[in-house]
Amino acid sequence: MAENIGVLFQWIIFLGVAFTAIIASLLVITRKNPIHSALFLVLTFICVAVLYVLLHSSFIAIIQVIVYAGAIVMLIVFVIMLLDLEEELRSGVRLLYSKVLGSLLAVLFLLGIIYSVAASSLTGKQGSYTPERMSANVKAVGEVLFTQYLFPFEIASILLVAAVVGAVVLSKRRR
Repeated sequence: MAENIGVLFQWIIFLGVAFTAIIASLLVITRKNPIHSALFLVLTFICVAVLYVLLHSSFIAIIQVIVYAGAIVMLIVFVIMLLDLEEELRSGVRLLYSKVLGSLLAVLFLLGIIYSVAASSLTGKQGSYTPERMSANVKAVGEVLFTQYLFPFEIASILLVAAVVGAVVLSKRRR
């Protein structure tokens, strides 16, 4: 009896958090104020972290909050504050083209997701780092990240630094 209540409680939490994540992600792309969009993005990331906790991946949930909801959103807010987006939002023609292009890209991404889910399962050799080992052991995650995946990790950090430098350069040029 108590086990059934626990499963029911998990389902209720899952449905509430999933619904909140969907609504918040829709609000990210429909708000005109970029700061409001960034705040809804934080809410979406926190909802995803709760979903990771429900999947018993507490390490990934913590990283989701620290890296995405903390660092990446702060970077986005920093860039938004450096650039004057009000001028860009006033040009209606550019905004119309952006909406058409964004809608087309969203449909293409949706088709890609549907195709990848409908495709047959991946076949390949499973390595020594199984999902079970990675979800329970933080040391294994760090070992893989800083040995086998060091190059992509460094490339991602260089891209983030380049984005900040580019925002500063664009901001200085307009003033």
